[in-house]
Amino acid sequence: MTKPSILFVCLGNICRSPLAEAALRRRAAEADLDIEIDSVGTADYHVGRAPDPRAIAEAKRQGIDIGSYRGRQLAREDFARFDHILVMDDDNLADVRAMAPADSKATIALLLDVVPGTTGRSVADPYHGSEADFAGTWKEVDAAAEALIAVLISEQRDQSAKG
Repeated sequence: MTKPSILFVCLGNICRSPLAEAALRRRAAEADLDIEIDSVGTADYHVGRAPDPRAIAEAKRQGIDIGSYRGRQLAREDFARFDHILVMDDDNLADVRAMAPADSKATIALLLDVVPGTTGRSVADPYHGSEADFAGTWKEVDAAAEALIAVLISEQRDQSAKG
């Protein structure tokens, strides 16, 4: 059975995508699933920098330390390395699709498409907001992480049944 790999993408890789990464890491650990998980930005604004202090604080409120995460920019290799590239909003989705090479193995979609009732919706960008906005973003990415775990468990069952 192959290890699933998921990449989260936002603009700068300091707010939404690191929170999504943290949420999925926690949900995967709770479900005892081995998943490769990472996050990136489409822009190079924050390469090498830690997440926004408000994202770090929100993750800490959830019992997760993301202070060691470092921003990186989406690279061509990511399209071969990851099975799923899940994007936070339509603008970044368009950028990711434009960057995708013809031989990309990754499924590219909006993150909230995995949550029933939120197909086509963007994850709220808390960057220009308050701590409450970061808490709202956490709720969205955590709901998506929970839904992703259900999808991955189902995919693993299907793989086991086939082979």
